[in-house]
Amino acid sequence: MGLKTFKGGVHPYDGKDLSKSKPVKELLPKGELVFPLSQHIGAPATPIVAVGDSVLKGQKIAEAGGFVSSPVFSSVSGTVKAIEPRRVAVGDMVNSIVIENDNNFTETEFEETQDISTLSNEAIINKIKEAGVVGMGGAGFPTHVKLSPKEPDKIEYIIANCAECEPYLTSDYRRMVEEPEKLVEGMRIVLQLFPNAKGVFGIEDNKHDCVETLTKLTAGESRMSVAELMTKYPQGGERQLIKAVTGREINSKMLPADAGCIVDNVETLVAIYNAVRFGRPLTNRIFTVTGDAVCEPRNFYISIGTDYSELLEAAGGLLANGAKKMIAGGPMMGFSLFDLHVPTTKTTSALLCLTEDEASKYETTACINCGRCVEACPEQLVPSKLTDFAEHGQKDNFEKWYGMECVECGSCSFGCPARRHLAQSIKTMKKQILADRRKK
Repeated sequence: MGLKTFKGGVHPYDGKDLSKSKPVKELLPKGELVFPLSQHIGAPATPIVAVGDSVLKGQKIAEAGGFVSSPVFSSVSGTVKAIEPRRVAVGDMVNSIVIENDNNFTETEFEETQDISTLSNEAIINKIKEAGVVGMGGAGFPTHVKLSPKEPDKIEYIIANCAECEPYLTSDYRRMVEEPEKLVEGMRIVLQLFPNAKGVFGIEDNKHDCVETLTKLTAGESRMSVAELMTKYPQGGERQLIKAVTGREINSKMLPADAGCIVDNVETLVAIYNAVRFGRPLTNRIFTVTGDAVCEPRNFYISIGTDYSELLEAAGGLLANGAKKMIAGGPMMGFSLFDLHVPTTKTTSALLCLTEDEASKYETTACINCGRCVEACPEQLVPSKLTDFAEHGQKDNFEKWYGMECVECGSCSFGCPARRHLAQSIKTMKKQILADRRKK
């Protein structure tokens, strides 16, 4: 049987050898930590602490601001220093709670559940909600909302996104290598919510050891299986993963649940397990510091809210020549950083530092109509045409040519011999159209 995959995509240099063999090391933060109140899709969280308050590690410091929202918890013990706007990795100023770390890491008490099978669906979802669990692959959609579809009986697949297709990133890989049991237990909890569903672990074939480990762990599980995927970017995109695993397709007007699917990231499933089994809120995650400009690329178990500069320092800092490009996340969909004094959040998984800024080296030339962007697009769009519409402000034509279906993966820009900024132009036009819709 051939490897499961989708049409389109590209094969960038993966860079994973820099950090994939480095075991996860716990990193205790210093100084102050910053907790943005918007670490998720939806309404910002609302502070429930005041300046001067003492807090414990694992204590709730902000409650959900609505149904589509998520609470925030302190990852250290200390004192609330300020509640004010702070810069985050994407460049925005976000209202945040600043806590001065006392370096004691005194923890609050948590309520464990010995037998999860005795819990009702409502109790499980409430535990996940109260723990502040969100999609940790980057989207940040509140997990309790995702696990509350209108018609739960129609959910047929729970897909664990184990692809980690973004180049250089190895945090999910290390989790699967070091703690695969937690991933399986997280899947078991979600399957308890959906009795008609089967759980599938979708893993790219460049992670053979993970495929073998999870295949052994699920050998006696009638409702769990492993799907080996072709190594290709963006294999871990939600739509592409659903297509590869089930053959079903969704578009921008649909949710995965409309196709009978729910997709959760590796770290999200582990967070679900910690929340339901041990009552632990989401305060920590695995984070990769990597790139050819980093002295000692490696993976850390970090406290959410830690400054990026601290993480780079823990990885030995930069090589003598420094870095010309620093990115929060991976090179395909990450955000360029101009300052490392920004906090990690629930959805940030990596800091990438490169000795060369390849993208800035090339001068954009005229489109040669080669069709490579069309071949690479996982949504079968015509990126060159959409970019023409975007550059000329032709919103009607942009929508007519299905521009809103773009998943912003960057495959078109990667493969373009003319070095046109295809993905950037399309992304900007999408934002403008969405802003127009909100005004109306």
